[in-house]
Amino acid sequence: MGKPQRERERGPSPSPSLSTLSAPEAEAEIEIEVAPSKQTSSPVVPQDDKDIMPDLENLQFEARSSRDFAWYDIQIFLAHRFINGELEVRVRYADFGVDEDEWVSVKKAVRVRSIPLESSECMKVQAGDLVLCFREGSNEAVHYDAHVMKIERKLHDVRGCRCLFVVNYDHDNTEEKVHLSRLCRRPKF
Repeated sequence: MGKPQRERERGPSPSPSLSTLSAPEAEAEIEIEVAPSKQTSSPVVPQDDKDIMPDLENLQFEARSSRDFAWYDIQIFLAHRFINGELEVRVRYADFGVDEDEWVSVKKAVRVRSIPLESSECMKVQAGDLVLCFREGSNEAVHYDAHVMKIERKLHDVRGCRCLFVVNYDHDNTEEKVHLSRLCRRPKF
């Protein structure tokens, strides 16, 4: 199993246009768009080093495969079961077929999807941080958990971050020097 490198930018899924909706749906869409906001005031949450809490309907997940210990984006949860009191789910990985479906432990192998790092976030990465690192070999191109061991800071230029990050992969304890473009961070809520 292998997967392409994660996309850098993600936008919200496009909503259906009014022309594709039936009359009642179109009216509801218009009503929602023009209705005055009735939100109550809520406390302001500081945004320092935190992501905006995602809309739960649009939350994306990744799962660690027991076949190669790499993390893959989940397209859909197909079923669930309890084995010895532990919840497992059958997942279909994004960009893979039915033959790659797998049962995984929710507690040990499912989490909210990691986020690709941007050049402007370089200084937020510190030695000891857990990251998701894209590893490309002769017969694999997958994401593994890794810890940042050392950082060689360099001046950024028009191409972005030029720093080198020495990472240690958790699954096989090997080290590699990588650029920021190969790293994803864990979301913070």
